[in-house]
Amino acid sequence: MIKHLLLACLLATAPAAAQEIDLAGAADDRIIPESRMDMQMSFAPVVREVTPAVVNVFSRRVVENQHPFANDPFFSRMFRSQPREQNSLGSGVIVDASGVIVTNNHVVAGATELRVVLADRREFDAVILLTDEATDLAVLRVETDEPLPVLPFDRSGDIEVGDLVLAIGNPFGVGQTVTSGIVSALARTDVGQTDFGSFIQTDAAINPGNSGGALVDMDGELVGVNTMIFSRSGGSNGIGFAIPVEMVARVVDTAMNEGELIRPWLGARLQPVDSDIADAFGLNRPRGALVNEIYPLAAADEAGLMQGDIVLAIDGQPVNNEAGARFRLATRAAGDDAVFTVLRDGEELALNVAVQPAPGIADPDPFAVGGRNPLSGANLVTLSPAFNERVGLDPFQGGVVVSAVGRRSVAGRFGFRPGDKLVELMGQPVYSLDDVADILTGHDGEQLWPLVVERRGQRFETSVRLY
Repeated sequence: MIKHLLLACLLATAPAAAQEIDLAGAADDRIIPESRMDMQMSFAPVVREVTPAVVNVFSRRVVENQHPFANDPFFSRMFRSQPREQNSLGSGVIVDASGVIVTNNHVVAGATELRVVLADRREFDAVILLTDEATDLAVLRVETDEPLPVLPFDRSGDIEVGDLVLAIGNPFGVGQTVTSGIVSALARTDVGQTDFGSFIQTDAAINPGNSGGALVDMDGELVGVNTMIFSRSGGSNGIGFAIPVEMVARVVDTAMNEGELIRPWLGARLQPVDSDIADAFGLNRPRGALVNEIYPLAAADEAGLMQGDIVLAIDGQPVNNEAGARFRLATRAAGDDAVFTVLRDGEELALNVAVQPAPGIADPDPFAVGGRNPLSGANLVTLSPAFNERVGLDPFQGGVVVSAVGRRSVAGRFGFRPGDKLVELMGQPVYSLDDVADILTGHDGEQLWPLVVERRGQRFETSVRLY
Protein backbone atom coordinates (compact mmCIF):
# COMPACT_ATOMS: atom_id res chain seq x y z
CA MET A 1 0.00 0.00 0.00
CA ILE A 2 2.82 2.42 0.92
CA LYS A 3 4.59 1.53 -2.32
CA HIS A 4 1.52 2.43 -4.37
CA LEU A 5 1.03 5.72 -2.51
CA LEU A 6 4.68 6.63 -3.05
CA LEU A 7 4.38 5.89 -6.77
CA ALA A 8 1.26 8.06 -7.00
CA CYS A 9 3.05 10.95 -5.30
CA LEU A 10 6.02 10.67 -7.64
CA LEU A 11 3.75 10.70 -10.69
CA ALA A 12 1.80 13.68 -9.36
CA THR A 13 4.95 15.75 -8.90
CA ALA A 14 6.78 14.62 -12.05
CA PRO A 15 6.60 16.63 -15.31
CA ALA A 16 3.90 15.58 -17.78
CA ALA A 17 6.42 14.27 -20.31
CA ALA A 18 8.11 12.15 -17.63
CA GLN A 19 4.74 10.70 -16.66
CA GLU A 20 4.16 9.58 -20.25
CA ILE A 21 7.53 7.86 -20.46
CA ASP A 22 7.03 6.03 -17.18
CA LEU A 23 3.49 4.90 -18.01
CA ALA A 24 4.31 3.75 -21.53
CA GLY A 25 7.59 2.11 -20.65
CA ALA A 26 9.34 3.92 -23.50
CA ALA A 27 9.59 7.43 -24.92
CA ASP A 28 6.49 8.30 -26.96
CA ASP A 29 5.77 11.61 -28.66
CA ARG A 30 1.99 11.12 -28.60
CA ILE A 31 0.33 13.57 -26.20
CA ILE A 32 -3.17 13.71 -24.76
CA PRO A 33 -4.98 17.10 -24.95
CA GLU A 34 -4.79 18.74 -21.51
CA SER A 35 -6.62 22.02 -22.08
CA ARG A 36 -9.37 23.64 -24.14
CA MET A 37 -6.67 25.21 -26.33
CA ASP A 38 -5.25 21.77 -27.09
CA MET A 39 -8.74 20.55 -28.00
CA GLN A 40 -9.14 23.39 -30.50
CA MET A 41 -6.05 22.48 -32.49
CA SER A 42 -6.78 22.07 -36.22
CA PHE A 43 -6.05 19.35 -38.77
CA ALA A 44 -5.75 22.03 -41.45
CA PRO A 45 -1.93 21.89 -41.82
CA VAL A 46 -2.04 18.14 -42.47
CA VAL A 47 -5.01 18.47 -44.81
CA ARG A 48 -3.29 21.19 -46.87
CA GLU A 49 -0.25 18.93 -47.24
CA VAL A 50 -1.97 15.71 -48.28
CA THR A 51 -5.12 16.57 -50.24
CA PRO A 52 -3.32 17.54 -53.50
CA ALA A 53 -2.22 13.89 -53.80
CA VAL A 54 -5.76 12.46 -53.50
CA VAL A 55 -7.66 12.25 -56.79
CA ASN A 56 -11.06 11.32 -58.19
CA VAL A 57 -11.25 8.28 -60.47
CA PHE A 58 -14.08 8.20 -63.02
CA SER A 59 -14.68 4.89 -64.79
CA ARG A 60 -16.96 4.03 -67.67
CA ARG A 61 -17.98 0.49 -68.54
CA VAL A 62 -20.45 -1.18 -70.88
CA VAL A 63 -22.98 -3.50 -69.25
CA GLU A 64 -25.81 -5.60 -70.62
CA ASN A 65 -29.24 -4.23 -69.79
CA GLN A 66 -30.92 -7.58 -69.22
CA HIS A 67 -34.65 -7.61 -69.91
CA PRO A 68 -36.70 -9.85 -67.58
CA PHE A 69 -37.94 -11.89 -70.58
CA ALA A 70 -34.57 -12.06 -72.37
CA ASN A 71 -33.99 -15.71 -71.41
CA ASP A 72 -37.48 -16.88 -72.22
CA PRO A 73 -37.48 -19.07 -75.40
CA PHE A 74 -40.62 -17.38 -76.75
CA PHE A 75 -40.10 -13.72 -75.76
CA SER A 76 -36.32 -13.61 -76.30
CA ARG A 77 -36.78 -12.67 -79.98
CA MET A 78 -38.79 -9.60 -78.99
CA PHE A 79 -36.84 -8.57 -75.87
CA ARG A 80 -33.15 -8.58 -76.60
CA SER A 81 -30.44 -7.44 -74.19
CA GLN A 82 -29.28 -3.92 -74.95
CA PRO A 83 -25.82 -2.75 -73.91
CA ARG A 84 -25.64 0.50 -71.99
CA GLU A 85 -22.90 2.62 -70.51
CA GLN A 86 -22.45 2.76 -66.75
CA ASN A 87 -20.41 5.43 -64.99
CA SER A 88 -18.97 5.06 -61.51
CA LEU A 89 -16.86 7.16 -59.22
CA GLY A 90 -14.09 6.34 -56.81
CA SER A 91 -10.96 7.88 -55.37
CA GLY A 92 -7.24 7.29 -55.70
CA VAL A 93 -3.86 8.29 -54.28
CA ILE A 94 -0.84 9.56 -56.20
CA VAL A 95 2.13 7.50 -54.98
CA ASP A 96 4.76 8.48 -57.54
CA ALA A 97 5.44 11.92 -59.05
CA SER A 98 5.60 10.43 -62.56
CA GLY A 99 1.83 9.86 -62.42
CA VAL A 100 1.38 6.51 -60.68
CA ILE A 101 -1.92 6.23 -58.78
CA VAL A 102 -3.25 3.46 -56.53
CA THR A 103 -6.96 2.78 -56.11
CA ASN A 104 -9.29 -0.16 -55.51
CA ASN A 105 -9.66 -2.91 -58.06
CA HIS A 106 -13.45 -2.73 -57.79
CA VAL A 107 -13.31 0.94 -58.82
CA VAL A 108 -11.77 0.12 -62.22
CA ALA A 109 -12.92 -3.48 -62.82
CA GLY A 110 -14.35 -3.85 -66.33
CA ALA A 111 -13.75 -0.21 -67.21
CA THR A 112 -13.47 0.72 -70.87
CA GLU A 113 -12.42 4.28 -70.05
CA LEU A 114 -10.70 5.79 -67.02
CA ARG A 115 -10.28 9.45 -66.18
CA VAL A 116 -8.46 10.96 -63.21
CA VAL A 117 -9.28 14.41 -61.84
CA LEU A 118 -6.78 16.07 -59.50
CA ALA A 119 -7.64 18.27 -56.56
CA ASP A 120 -6.68 21.34 -58.66
CA ARG A 121 -9.25 20.19 -61.29
CA ARG A 122 -6.72 19.04 -63.89
CA GLU A 123 -7.94 15.97 -65.79
CA PHE A 124 -5.99 13.06 -67.28
CA ASP A 125 -6.81 9.86 -69.13
CA ALA A 126 -5.49 6.88 -67.18
CA VAL A 127 -4.25 3.43 -68.14
CA ILE A 128 -4.10 0.38 -65.90
CA LEU A 129 -0.67 -0.93 -64.94
CA LEU A 130 -1.86 -3.74 -62.68
CA THR A 131 -5.06 -5.03 -61.12
CA ASP A 132 -5.29 -7.58 -58.35
CA GLU A 133 -8.68 -8.89 -57.31
CA ALA A 134 -7.26 -10.82 -54.33
CA THR A 135 -6.09 -7.62 -52.59
CA ASP A 136 -8.70 -5.34 -54.24
CA LEU A 137 -5.97 -2.98 -55.42
CA ALA A 138 -5.24 -1.48 -58.82
CA VAL A 139 -2.39 0.72 -60.04
CA LEU A 140 -2.96 3.36 -62.74
CA ARG A 141 -0.71 5.72 -64.65
CA VAL A 142 -1.39 9.14 -66.17
CA GLU A 143 0.90 10.98 -68.56
CA THR A 144 2.04 14.36 -67.25
CA ASP A 145 4.69 16.90 -68.25
CA GLU A 146 5.47 17.89 -64.67
CA PRO A 147 5.85 16.05 -61.35
CA LEU A 148 2.62 15.47 -59.47
CA PRO A 149 2.16 15.84 -55.70
CA VAL A 150 2.79 12.57 -53.86
CA LEU A 151 1.45 11.12 -50.62
CA PRO A 152 4.38 9.28 -48.96
CA PHE A 153 3.96 5.84 -47.40
CA ASP A 154 4.16 5.41 -43.65
CA ARG A 155 6.76 2.63 -43.52
CA SER A 156 7.36 2.83 -39.77
CA GLY A 157 4.78 0.16 -38.95
CA ASP A 158 4.03 1.82 -35.60
CA ILE A 159 0.35 2.66 -36.13
CA GLU A 160 -1.71 1.84 -33.04
CA VAL A 161 -5.33 1.54 -32.04
CA GLY A 162 -6.45 4.99 -30.92
CA ASP A 163 -4.22 6.96 -33.31
CA LEU A 164 -5.91 9.87 -35.06
CA VAL A 165 -6.44 9.41 -38.81
CA LEU A 166 -8.04 11.31 -41.69
CA ALA A 167 -10.04 9.71 -44.52
CA ILE A 168 -9.92 11.63 -47.80
CA GLY A 169 -11.98 10.90 -50.90
CA ASN A 170 -15.03 11.89 -52.90
CA PRO A 171 -18.10 10.41 -51.16
CA PHE A 172 -21.29 10.36 -53.24
CA GLY A 173 -19.54 12.56 -55.83
CA VAL A 174 -19.99 15.72 -53.75
CA GLY A 175 -16.32 16.65 -54.11
CA GLN A 176 -13.14 16.06 -52.16
CA THR A 177 -14.03 15.52 -48.52
CA VAL A 178 -11.97 15.04 -45.36
CA THR A 179 -13.30 13.17 -42.33
CA SER A 180 -11.51 12.45 -39.07
CA GLY A 181 -11.52 9.56 -36.65
CA ILE A 182 -9.29 7.09 -34.93
CA VAL A 183 -7.88 3.69 -35.68
CA SER A 184 -10.58 1.47 -34.16
CA ALA A 185 -8.79 -1.87 -34.65
CA LEU A 186 -5.92 -3.47 -36.53
CA ALA A 187 -5.52 -6.76 -38.40
CA ARG A 188 -9.22 -7.29 -39.01
CA THR A 189 -9.65 -10.51 -41.03
CA ASP A 190 -12.69 -12.24 -42.49
CA VAL A 191 -14.50 -8.94 -43.11
CA GLY A 192 -14.20 -8.76 -46.88
CA GLN A 193 -13.96 -10.77 -50.06
CA THR A 194 -10.20 -10.52 -50.44
CA ASP A 195 -7.94 -13.49 -49.80
CA PHE A 196 -5.23 -11.45 -48.13
CA GLY A 197 -7.29 -9.13 -45.94
CA SER A 198 -5.88 -7.81 -42.68
CA PHE A 199 -7.65 -4.49 -42.55
CA ILE A 200 -7.32 -1.31 -40.55
CA GLN A 201 -10.69 -0.48 -39.00
CA THR A 202 -11.56 3.18 -38.50
CA ASP A 203 -14.54 5.24 -37.42
CA ALA A 204 -13.66 8.08 -39.81
CA ALA A 205 -16.72 8.47 -42.03
CA ILE A 206 -16.30 6.46 -45.27
CA ASN A 207 -19.09 6.35 -47.85
CA PRO A 208 -19.60 5.22 -51.47
CA GLY A 209 -17.09 7.15 -53.57
CA ASN A 210 -14.41 6.98 -50.86
CA SER A 211 -13.19 3.64 -52.25
CA GLY A 212 -9.54 3.94 -53.21
CA GLY A 213 -9.04 7.10 -51.20
CA ALA A 214 -6.43 7.80 -48.55
CA LEU A 215 -6.31 7.06 -44.86
CA VAL A 216 -3.52 9.26 -43.47
CA ASP A 217 -1.93 9.79 -40.07
CA MET A 218 -1.02 13.02 -38.34
CA ASP A 219 2.41 13.00 -40.01
CA GLY A 220 0.71 13.38 -43.37
CA GLU A 221 1.65 9.86 -44.50
CA LEU A 222 -0.47 7.14 -46.08
CA VAL A 223 -1.35 4.36 -43.65
CA GLY A 224 -4.03 2.68 -45.78
CA VAL A 225 -6.33 2.78 -48.79
CA ASN A 226 -10.02 2.95 -47.90
CA THR A 227 -11.83 0.01 -49.44
CA MET A 228 -15.19 -0.79 -47.81
CA ILE A 229 -17.66 -0.12 -45.02
CA PHE A 230 -19.88 -2.20 -42.79
CA SER A 231 -23.38 -0.86 -43.30
CA ARG A 232 -26.97 -2.06 -43.52
CA SER A 233 -28.18 1.21 -45.03
CA GLY A 234 -25.40 1.94 -47.54
CA GLY A 235 -24.18 4.93 -45.51
CA SER A 236 -21.41 5.20 -42.95
CA ASN A 237 -22.08 3.59 -39.58
CA GLY A 238 -18.63 4.39 -38.26
CA ILE A 239 -17.13 1.04 -39.26
CA GLY A 240 -14.84 1.42 -42.25
CA PHE A 241 -11.92 -0.65 -43.44
CA ALA A 242 -8.68 0.26 -45.18
CA ILE A 243 -6.02 -1.90 -46.82
CA PRO A 244 -2.78 -1.41 -44.83
CA VAL A 245 0.04 0.49 -46.47
CA GLU A 246 2.35 -2.55 -46.35
CA MET A 247 0.14 -4.32 -48.89
CA VAL A 248 -0.36 -1.16 -50.91
CA ALA A 249 3.42 -0.65 -51.18
CA ARG A 250 3.93 -4.27 -52.30
CA VAL A 251 1.38 -3.98 -55.10
CA VAL A 252 2.69 -0.58 -56.23
CA ASP A 253 6.30 -1.81 -56.25
CA THR A 254 5.22 -4.79 -58.33
CA ALA A 255 3.39 -2.63 -60.84
CA MET A 256 6.35 -0.26 -61.24
CA ASN A 257 9.14 -2.84 -61.28
CA GLU A 258 8.35 -6.54 -61.48
CA GLY A 259 5.11 -6.48 -63.45
CA GLU A 260 3.64 -9.71 -62.04
CA LEU A 261 2.36 -10.10 -58.51
CA ILE A 262 3.60 -13.37 -57.00
CA ARG A 263 1.22 -14.85 -54.46
CA PRO A 264 3.27 -16.34 -51.59
CA TRP A 265 2.16 -19.67 -50.12
CA LEU A 266 3.27 -20.91 -46.72
CA GLY A 267 2.18 -24.51 -47.11
CA ALA A 268 0.90 -24.88 -43.54
CA ARG A 269 -2.55 -25.04 -42.01
CA LEU A 270 -2.85 -22.72 -39.03
CA GLN A 271 -5.49 -22.70 -36.31
CA PRO A 272 -6.13 -19.83 -33.89
CA VAL A 273 -5.03 -20.60 -30.34
CA ASP A 274 -8.03 -20.65 -28.00
CA SER A 275 -8.03 -20.91 -24.21
CA ASP A 276 -7.92 -24.73 -24.25
CA ILE A 277 -4.93 -24.84 -26.59
CA ALA A 278 -3.22 -22.11 -24.57
CA ASP A 279 -3.63 -24.17 -21.37
CA ALA A 280 -2.32 -27.30 -23.10
CA PHE A 281 0.82 -25.48 -24.27
CA GLY A 282 1.38 -23.60 -21.02
CA LEU A 283 0.60 -20.14 -22.41
CA ASN A 284 -0.57 -17.47 -20.01
CA ARG A 285 -3.22 -16.37 -22.54
CA PRO A 286 -4.46 -17.35 -26.02
CA ARG A 287 -2.07 -16.02 -28.65
CA GLY A 288 -0.53 -17.14 -31.91
CA ALA A 289 -1.61 -19.77 -34.43
CA LEU A 290 -1.12 -23.52 -34.07
CA VAL A 291 0.41 -25.46 -36.98
CA ASN A 292 -1.92 -28.36 -37.79
CA GLU A 293 -0.50 -29.63 -41.08
CA ILE A 294 2.55 -29.12 -43.29
CA TYR A 295 2.58 -29.55 -47.07
CA PRO A 296 5.65 -31.58 -48.12
CA LEU A 297 8.49 -29.53 -49.60
CA ALA A 298 6.57 -26.24 -49.31
CA ALA A 299 8.15 -23.12 -47.78
CA ALA A 300 7.09 -24.03 -44.23
CA ASP A 301 8.50 -27.55 -44.54
CA GLU A 302 11.82 -26.37 -45.97
CA ALA A 303 12.17 -23.78 -43.21
CA GLY A 304 11.76 -26.42 -40.50
CA LEU A 305 8.28 -25.48 -39.30
CA MET A 306 6.70 -28.49 -37.61
CA GLN A 307 3.23 -29.70 -36.75
CA GLY A 308 2.47 -28.60 -33.19
CA ASP A 309 4.49 -25.38 -33.42
CA ILE A 310 2.76 -22.14 -32.47
CA VAL A 311 3.51 -19.18 -34.74
CA LEU A 312 3.58 -16.11 -32.51
CA ALA A 313 4.77 -13.44 -34.93
CA ILE A 314 6.05 -12.82 -38.46
CA ASP A 315 8.70 -10.14 -38.90
CA GLY A 316 7.94 -9.01 -35.36
CA GLN A 317 4.22 -8.51 -36.02
CA PRO A 318 1.83 -10.66 -33.94
CA VAL A 319 -0.09 -13.34 -35.83
CA ASN A 320 -3.25 -14.99 -34.50
CA ASN A 321 -4.67 -16.87 -37.49
CA GLU A 322 -3.89 -18.15 -40.96
CA ALA A 323 -5.30 -15.04 -42.65
CA GLY A 324 -2.86 -12.87 -40.71
CA ALA A 325 0.04 -15.08 -41.73
CA ARG A 326 -1.02 -14.94 -45.38
CA PHE A 327 -1.18 -11.16 -45.22
CA ARG A 328 2.28 -10.83 -43.68
CA LEU A 329 3.81 -13.07 -46.34
CA ALA A 330 1.97 -11.26 -49.13
CA THR A 331 3.60 -7.95 -48.17
CA ARG A 332 7.04 -9.42 -48.98
CA ALA A 333 8.56 -9.85 -52.44
CA ALA A 334 9.19 -13.31 -53.86
CA GLY A 335 12.65 -14.52 -52.85
CA ASP A 336 12.67 -12.63 -49.54
CA ASP A 337 12.80 -14.37 -46.18
CA ALA A 338 10.19 -13.76 -43.49
CA VAL A 339 11.24 -14.29 -39.87
CA PHE A 340 8.78 -16.51 -37.98
CA THR A 341 8.80 -16.39 -34.19
CA VAL A 342 7.75 -19.90 -33.16
CA LEU A 343 7.01 -21.51 -29.82
CA ARG A 344 8.19 -25.13 -29.69
CA ASP A 345 8.42 -27.24 -26.54
CA GLY A 346 8.07 -24.14 -24.39
CA GLU A 347 10.93 -22.28 -26.08
CA GLU A 348 10.82 -19.49 -28.66
CA LEU A 349 12.92 -19.81 -31.80
CA ALA A 350 13.27 -17.88 -35.05
CA LEU A 351 12.84 -19.55 -38.44
CA ASN A 352 13.57 -17.94 -41.80
CA VAL A 353 10.74 -18.85 -44.17
CA ALA A 354 11.27 -18.19 -47.88
CA VAL A 355 8.56 -16.22 -49.64
CA GLN A 356 7.69 -18.36 -52.65
CA PRO A 357 4.63 -19.15 -54.75
CA ALA A 358 2.50 -22.26 -54.39
CA PRO A 359 3.98 -25.30 -56.14
CA GLY A 360 2.41 -26.58 -59.33
CA ILE A 361 0.93 -24.92 -62.41
CA ALA A 362 -1.89 -22.44 -61.91
CA ASP A 363 -3.29 -22.92 -65.43
CA PRO A 364 -2.23 -26.42 -66.60
CA ASP A 365 -2.90 -27.85 -70.03
CA PRO A 366 -5.80 -30.30 -69.70
CA PHE A 367 -5.62 -33.94 -70.67
CA ALA A 368 -8.32 -34.60 -73.29
CA VAL A 369 -9.68 -38.10 -72.87
CA GLY A 370 -10.43 -40.10 -76.00
CA GLY A 371 -11.00 -43.77 -76.79
CA ARG A 372 -13.84 -46.02 -75.74
CA ASN A 373 -14.37 -45.41 -72.03
CA PRO A 374 -16.84 -43.51 -69.83
CA LEU A 375 -14.51 -40.48 -69.59
CA SER A 376 -14.26 -39.97 -73.34
CA GLY A 377 -14.88 -36.29 -74.18
CA ALA A 378 -13.81 -34.98 -70.76
CA ASN A 379 -10.80 -32.80 -69.94
CA LEU A 380 -8.82 -33.71 -66.84
CA VAL A 381 -6.25 -31.76 -64.79
CA THR A 382 -4.00 -32.64 -61.87
CA LEU A 383 -4.70 -30.79 -58.65
CA SER A 384 -1.84 -28.75 -57.19
CA PRO A 385 -1.62 -25.93 -54.65
CA ALA A 386 -1.15 -23.38 -57.45
CA PHE A 387 -4.16 -24.61 -59.43
CA ASN A 388 -6.33 -25.09 -56.36
CA GLU A 389 -5.66 -21.56 -55.10
CA ARG A 390 -6.64 -20.13 -58.47
CA VAL A 391 -9.96 -21.96 -58.66
CA GLY A 392 -10.81 -21.77 -54.95
CA LEU A 393 -10.20 -25.39 -53.91
CA ASP A 394 -8.44 -26.66 -50.81
CA PRO A 395 -4.74 -26.13 -51.69
CA PHE A 396 -3.76 -29.30 -49.80
CA GLN A 397 -6.03 -31.47 -51.93
CA GLY A 398 -4.38 -33.68 -54.56
CA GLY A 399 -5.57 -36.00 -57.31
CA VAL A 400 -7.29 -35.57 -60.67
CA VAL A 401 -10.47 -33.59 -61.43
CA VAL A 402 -12.68 -33.07 -64.44
CA SER A 403 -12.15 -29.53 -65.74
CA ALA A 404 -14.57 -29.62 -68.69
CA VAL A 405 -17.05 -31.98 -70.37
CA GLY A 406 -17.78 -31.86 -74.09
CA ARG A 407 -21.34 -31.45 -75.26
CA ARG A 408 -22.93 -34.71 -76.39
CA SER A 409 -19.81 -36.59 -75.29
CA VAL A 410 -19.72 -40.01 -73.66
CA ALA A 411 -18.61 -38.42 -70.37
CA GLY A 412 -21.48 -35.96 -70.53
CA ARG A 413 -23.97 -38.73 -71.24
CA PHE A 414 -22.83 -40.56 -68.11
CA GLY A 415 -23.26 -37.44 -65.99
CA PHE A 416 -19.69 -36.28 -65.36
CA ARG A 417 -19.43 -32.60 -64.36
CA PRO A 418 -16.58 -30.11 -64.04
CA GLY A 419 -15.17 -30.38 -60.52
CA ASP A 420 -15.70 -34.12 -60.17
CA LYS A 421 -12.66 -35.76 -58.60
CA LEU A 422 -11.61 -39.24 -59.73
CA VAL A 423 -10.81 -41.36 -56.69
CA GLU A 424 -10.74 -44.84 -58.25
CA LEU A 425 -11.05 -46.16 -61.78
CA MET A 426 -11.39 -49.87 -62.58
CA GLY A 427 -10.66 -50.60 -58.92
CA GLN A 428 -7.32 -48.76 -59.00
CA PRO A 429 -6.59 -45.54 -57.06
CA VAL A 430 -6.07 -42.37 -59.09
CA TYR A 431 -3.38 -39.93 -57.95
CA SER A 432 -2.17 -38.40 -61.21
CA LEU A 433 -2.89 -38.09 -64.92
CA ASP A 434 -0.33 -40.81 -65.54
CA ASP A 435 -2.45 -43.16 -63.45
CA VAL A 436 -5.52 -42.30 -65.55
CA ALA A 437 -3.64 -42.73 -68.83
CA ASP A 438 -2.30 -46.16 -67.79
CA ILE A 439 -5.73 -47.37 -66.67
CA LEU A 440 -7.48 -46.15 -69.82
CA THR A 441 -4.84 -47.69 -72.07
CA GLY A 442 -5.02 -51.03 -70.28
CA HIS A 443 -8.81 -51.26 -70.28
CA ASP A 444 -9.87 -49.39 -73.41
CA GLY A 445 -12.99 -50.92 -74.95
CA GLU A 446 -14.11 -52.90 -71.92
CA GLN A 447 -17.82 -52.77 -71.14
CA LEU A 448 -18.02 -52.51 -67.34
CA TRP A 449 -16.19 -49.63 -65.61
CA PRO A 450 -16.36 -49.48 -61.79
CA LEU A 451 -15.35 -46.07 -60.49
CA VAL A 452 -15.37 -43.87 -57.40
CA VAL A 453 -16.04 -40.13 -57.78
CA GLU A 454 -16.03 -37.34 -55.23
CA ARG A 455 -18.44 -34.49 -55.87
CA ARG A 456 -18.75 -31.49 -53.52
CA GLY A 457 -17.28 -33.46 -50.67
CA GLN A 458 -19.52 -36.49 -51.17
CA ARG A 459 -18.16 -39.84 -52.32
CA PHE A 460 -20.05 -41.89 -54.93
CA GLU A 461 -19.32 -45.48 -55.95
CA THR A 462 -20.88 -46.79 -59.15
CA SER A 463 -20.31 -48.92 -62.21
CA VAL A 464 -20.79 -47.70 -65.76
CA ARG A 465 -21.61 -50.06 -68.62
CA LEU A 466 -20.71 -49.15 -72.18
CA TYR A 467 -22.89 -50.30 -75.06
